[in-house]
Amino acid sequence: MTETVEAIVMTGPGRPLERRTFPAPRPRPGGAVLETVATEVCGTDVHLHHGRLSGVPYPIIPGHVNCGRVLETNGPLLDVEGRRIEPGALVTFFDVFGTCGNCWHCLVAKAATRCPKRRVYGITTCADDGLLGGWAQRIEILPGVKVLPLPEGLDPLDFMGGGCGLPTGFHAVERAEIAIGDTVVIQGSGPVGLNAAIFAQLAGALRVFVVGAPKARLEAARKLGVEDVLDITEAADPAERARWVHDRTAGRGADIVIEASGNPAAVPEGLEMLRDAGRYVVVGQYTDSGDVTINPHRHINRKHATILGCWGYEFTHLYRALQLMARAKARFRWRDLITREYGLEQASRALEDMERLAVIKALIRT
Repeated sequence: MTETVEAIVMTGPGRPLERRTFPAPRPRPGGAVLETVATEVCGTDVHLHHGRLSGVPYPIIPGHVNCGRVLETNGPLLDVEGRRIEPGALVTFFDVFGTCGNCWHCLVAKAATRCPKRRVYGITTCADDGLLGGWAQRIEILPGVKVLPLPEGLDPLDFMGGGCGLPTGFHAVERAEIAIGDTVVIQGSGPVGLNAAIFAQLAGALRVFVVGAPKARLEAARKLGVEDVLDITEAADPAERARWVHDRTAGRGADIVIEASGNPAAVPEGLEMLRDAGRYVVVGQYTDSGDVTINPHRHINRKHATILGCWGYEFTHLYRALQLMARAKARFRWRDLITREYGLEQASRALEDMERLAVIKALIRT
């Protein structure tokens, strides 16, 4: 066993990333240590670097969705089926831990994503507390963290092509309650939007449209089977974009619209795309990017619209999305969403590429 390992540390908003050496972790009782196989650079990491999230205990080791090989355990490590996970197994893990199971949100609202004790690897874990983020050669799995072996036939590139957008997109589609034969519009062509487009089809949507940019992401949406795409750089007027949807739905609008863009202006625009008595899901507003104006009468009341938020995801979404990925990977090639792989020392470049939308999915190999 090596005595030290390297990790990339984000010391604070706007500051250069630092490559640091840490003592090699040893597993705590009931925990494990993973050798990192691959980790992602996602939009959340861009937000973290700009200081757009509250409660972040900088310095942090980013990387909240990861794939690794079990290096060492300290006591039995079991999957959700009660099967033992042995050293050498390829796994991922549910990045959320510390959810109490005792508060009002957990017990009454059944909304564990709002538990005040909830913590997330690579986001709300300080580098001083250990290797609790994926931008490192090793990851410590704390006792109680839920580990999922990759299903047979699924390799790290398949899973990481989905990344955090996989369970997030799954959760958004679950919230949307898509009916067989529905028409769905996805606002945003990033990883969350693309995964939502996949799961909308798997949920029974007859027609799926994606509105977004840049062209490479829209081309990826086409390859994933959506009926049509609209490039917002070529249709700059929101009214024109709403007409584009209405022209394809006999003037009614879409049954379901899922906002996965992160742009607040997408919300009133998406409500214009929605049919009367339709459902609108907001999953992309992960940070506070400002206010927008909606007309409560026209957009909500008279339209008889249902509007739903969607914050994070729970273990059930990661687990079920992973099983579906294993079954549907030949139809939907998640691994093709990986635009470029980077070494650990190239993390700054990967972060820059993600921010300027030069990649769909940026993967760090350690």
